[in-house]
Amino acid sequence: MEENTRKSCRPSLWSFFCCTKHKSSSSRTTEDDSLQIAFVENDGVDLSSSTSTTTSRKLGWKAVPYILGNEAIQRLTTFGLMGNFMVYLVREFHMDQVVAANILNVWNGASNLSPLVGAFISDAYLGKYLTIVLASFAAIPGMAIITLTASIPQLRPPKCSQTLEQLGQCISYTNSQLWVLLIGLYCIALATGGTWPCTIPFGIDQFDTSTVEGKKATSSLYNCFYTIYTISYLTGQTVVVYIQNSISWGLGFGIPTFLMVCSVLLFLAGSKFYVCEKPEGSIFSGILQVLVAAYNKRNHKVPTDAKYFDPPLTENDVAKLPLSTQFRFLNKAALIVDNSDQYLKLDDNGPCPNPWRLCSVQQVEALKCLIKIIPVWASGIICFVSITTQGTFTVSQAMKMDLHLGPNFQIPPGSLSVIAYITIAIWLPLYDRVLLPTVRKITKSEEGISTLQRIGIGNVCSILCTVVAGVVERQRRSLAISNPQPGSVATMSGMWLAPQLIFYGFYEVFNVVGQIEFYNNEFPHNMRSIGNSLLYLSVAGGSYLSSLLVNIVHNTTDWLTNDINEGRLDYFYFLIAGLGALNFFYLLFCSSGYRYKTAVKPDIEQCNIGVN
Repeated sequence: MEENTRKSCRPSLWSFFCCTKHKSSSSRTTEDDSLQIAFVENDGVDLSSSTSTTTSRKLGWKAVPYILGNEAIQRLTTFGLMGNFMVYLVREFHMDQVVAANILNVWNGASNLSPLVGAFISDAYLGKYLTIVLASFAAIPGMAIITLTASIPQLRPPKCSQTLEQLGQCISYTNSQLWVLLIGLYCIALATGGTWPCTIPFGIDQFDTSTVEGKKATSSLYNCFYTIYTISYLTGQTVVVYIQNSISWGLGFGIPTFLMVCSVLLFLAGSKFYVCEKPEGSIFSGILQVLVAAYNKRNHKVPTDAKYFDPPLTENDVAKLPLSTQFRFLNKAALIVDNSDQYLKLDDNGPCPNPWRLCSVQQVEALKCLIKIIPVWASGIICFVSITTQGTFTVSQAMKMDLHLGPNFQIPPGSLSVIAYITIAIWLPLYDRVLLPTVRKITKSEEGISTLQRIGIGNVCSILCTVVAGVVERQRRSLAISNPQPGSVATMSGMWLAPQLIFYGFYEVFNVVGQIEFYNNEFPHNMRSIGNSLLYLSVAGGSYLSSLLVNIVHNTTDWLTNDINEGRLDYFYFLIAGLGALNFFYLLFCSSGYRYKTAVKPDIEQCNIGVN
C-alpha cells in the first residue's frame, strides 16, 4: 500500500528474475511535478486527480499457460505425495493411527495457515513472481527428503513381519528418523505458503482487468484453476497412489519429486511473457496507520468543502477507489486539516506526509474492503465444517455398505470421493462454456451471477449434501440392523453415497470458486494475495471447528461410536445441516447490506495544491 507520494525503488535482484515490468508512459520532468498532490472533495472523486497513467505489455492467455501448467504439476505432486501418506506412516513407520493422524492434522493446519504469511511477504517485499519461484524451490528439497525416507532403509524403521505386526511388536521409528520426516513435511508446508496465495493473483496480473475482455478472461481463469485442481486430485489419488501401494513407495514419491522440478522449469520458461508487479510495502502497517490517523483526528469536524489526501496511482495500479461513505469515521485518516499538515516529514526526494498523521484515500478504502469482507469470509468456516465432516464419515459409511461393481471388482472405500471431483471436472467447463454465457444474456451482466450469489448457491449445496447424507445413513443403518450380514455390512449399494458426493462437488464449484473470485474482485490490487490466503484460513478454521464439534458430540451423546450401526450418525449429519441453514441466513444478512467495490480509472492530469 502506498504510504507516500514518491515511487519506492526495489532491489535489482527483483528485476533480475522478472523479465517484463510495467513501464510508465510518461515521466516527471520538473521539480514542481514532484510536489503535486491530488485530492477528492466530499464523497466523490476528482477524476483529474491522478498521476500519469502507466502502460504495460500484458499478453494474457499467452502467458497464463505457463502459470496453469506450473499449478497443475504442483497440485498433482502435492496430492500424489500426501493422498496416501496416512497409510505410509502406519505401514512403513509403524505409527499408531492416533499419532499419525495428529502429525497430519497439525501439518495440514500449518499448510493452510502459512499462505497468510506467504501473502504478506509477497505483497510487502518479494512480489508474486519471486515468491512463487522461491517457494517452488523450497518444495523440491522437502519432497526429496520424503522420497529418501522411502528409498534409504536407514531413514525409516526396519520391515516388520505380518506376525510381529499382529502382535504389535514392530520396531518403532527413532527420534532422528522422525525429525527427518518432519523436516521434509514442513518444507512442503513452507512452499504451499508461497505458491497457494500467489498463483491465482499472478495469473490475473497477466490480464488488463480494466477492459471488458480482461474481466471475462479472469472469470474464466478462476474456473480453469479449479478444473486443474480437480484433475490433479483425481490423477494423484488414482495413478500415483496405485504406484505407491502396488509397486514402490520410493517410486511413488520419486515421480512427484521429479514432476516438481519440471514445474519449476516450466514456470521459469514463461518468464519472458510475464508482467511482474512490484511489491508496495506492508499492508498491515498501512492498516494500522489508518486506525491511528483516524483516532488522532477523531475530534476534527469535517467541513462541507473538505479535502482528502489522494496521491497519484503507483505504476502497479490501474484504477482508484473513490472515497465512500461506509465507515465514514475512517475517512478522517485522509482528511487534510490544513495545508501544512501535508508536509510533516521531508526526505531527500521531496516532501511526503507523515503516514501516522495523514493517510491516502486508497489506504482508507483498502481497510474498508477488509472490514466488509470479514463477515462474508466467516460464513465460509461453517461450510467447510460440513465438507470436512463428509470427508471423514463418508468413508465410515462406505465401509459398512456393499461396494461391489460386478462379481469381481470392489471399490476401495476411500476412492468414493472421486465421484465429487468427477462432478467438478464435468460441471466446471460446462458452467463456464455453456451455462455462463446464457446467464450473461439473461442478466445483462458480465459476471452472469454475482459472486455472493454464487457463494450462496454453494451454501445451499452444502446443506443439501449433509441432509442427503443423513437420509442415506438412516436407511443404511435400518437395513444393517434389520438384515444383519457378516461384518455388519448393510445390503445396500455404496453407490447410494453418490448423491451426497455430487452435492459436495457442486458446493466446490459454486462456493469455493465463488470465494476465490470474490476475494480477487473485492480486495484492492495490492491485497489480492492476502485475499486468497483467506480461503485457506477458512479451510483451517473449518477443520479445527469440525474436530471440536466431533469431540463435543462424542463426549455428550452416543451418536458417534466406533461401530456406526450402534450410533446415530444421521443425527450428527442433521445437526451439521441445521448449523448450515443458520449460516445461510447469516450470509443473506451480510449480503443484503454489502456494497461491491467500485473503482475509477483516472485521467492523466493531476491537480495542484499550494504549499505554504
